[in-house]
Amino acid sequence: MGKKRCTAVVLAAGSGKRMRSGTAKQFMTLGDRPILWYSLQAVERSAVIDDCVLVTGEKDIPYVRQEILERYGFRKVSAVIAGGRERYESVWNALRAMAEGCLAEPNEDGYVFIHDGARPFLTEALLESTHQAACRYRACVAAVPVKDTIKVADSQGFVARTPDRSRLWAVQTPQVFETALITRAYEKLIARLEKGEALPVTDDAMVIEEMSGIPVRLVEASYRNIKITTPEDIRTAESLLQEDLPEGK
Repeated sequence: MGKKRCTAVVLAAGSGKRMRSGTAKQFMTLGDRPILWYSLQAVERSAVIDDCVLVTGEKDIPYVRQEILERYGFRKVSAVIAGGRERYESVWNALRAMAEGCLAEPNEDGYVFIHDGARPFLTEALLESTHQAACRYRACVAAVPVKDTIKVADSQGFVARTPDRSRLWAVQTPQVFETALITRAYEKLIARLEKGEALPVTDDAMVIEEMSGIPVRLVEASYRNIKITTPEDIRTAESLLQEDLPEGK
């Protein structure tokens, strides 16, 4: 059996309020490129990924097309669509666009790789390892074991309990799922939200956990796969980028 189609959904619709900048974080410069460039470059080079849906702010679509896609020659991005106010809305918009034919070739029984555009250190190796896990387990997420002891607080701010650190993981992206599985799970989520149910959703794996009951496989990633959220993260990313430069540069 040949490889099933793999579509990356890159999320770049955030406003970046915690960055305290007039520029959305995904468009800020890291090295000599926009932060978003790095994720798209990994997608472009990947032998796993066939095409990409890029989700950004509606007002940013012309900028993204001209200053990122055309300027840097990204060919795998089949569609640039507007995101929503919340992350789950942006993912749902992408899944609907895929179902409505935004891709050059349909992806009904393949895989969807959902990645934060503000995680610039995505690698081809991580795309490959999550692809392998998704093929075997149907749903997986990139993650790393936590380094710190975690405390669970009570409502008054006191320690309620200390979970076993050996079983705790910090979840990253990409998060990879069978296309049909994640689409059905989101359909159920949206239907319940429209009925007025309070369903706090923090990531796509949680949608699968809550709406399908399918177990989600953890795929060990890298502590370098940081998400840029605050000014301190930019400084960390710049240091990591310097480590990647050839000696003498």
